[in-house]
Amino acid sequence: MQIEQLLLKEAQLGIALNLSVRESRRGDFALLLSALSQDALDFSQFDFPRSAVDEKDKSEEALKKELQVGPKKPLAPAEYDFLIGQYNRYFVKDGGLEDIKLNECLDPEPLHIRDNKLHVPLSVVENLEPAVRAKLFKQQSPEIKLQDREMDAAGFYDQLASGEMQSQLRVAV
Repeated sequence: MQIEQLLLKEAQLGIALNLSVRESRRGDFALLLSALSQDALDFSQFDFPRSAVDEKDKSEEALKKELQVGPKKPLAPAEYDFLIGQYNRYFVKDGGLEDIKLNECLDPEPLHIRDNKLHVPLSVVENLEPAVRAKLFKQQSPEIKLQDREMDAAGFYDQLASGEMQSQLRVAV
């Protein structure tokens, strides 16, 4: 058996694999399988017919135009805006839920009022332990210097060594 071209797919062998199995020629079967490409994408089942189709414009703007999609809903406004949705009350009063939905489709409101990943809501800050709250405050405003009390280690050691603090330590223990 002679093969004239590079073997990539089992379809190029025709019925040679079937004949080698039917006639119990294990050596030929193993040789044919070893000559095939090792890349799974070269197998015949992944060889789909290719047609010459004009490439369409796949940009986001072209797809939005083709599908008639409205404007993109922003996650947050560029600058802090606490008054997002302030006019929704007029829509509810005048036309109801349909007017709000129409306005949301035409001019989508941001999902959040601020674009700050480091912002911690006040309700969370109020529930923090005082030490954690101080660390957070120090982290958020490093320009404000909090007065840290410094320990006089030498004086503390002298008090321990002289016995002044030993009576207080015994009471505490």
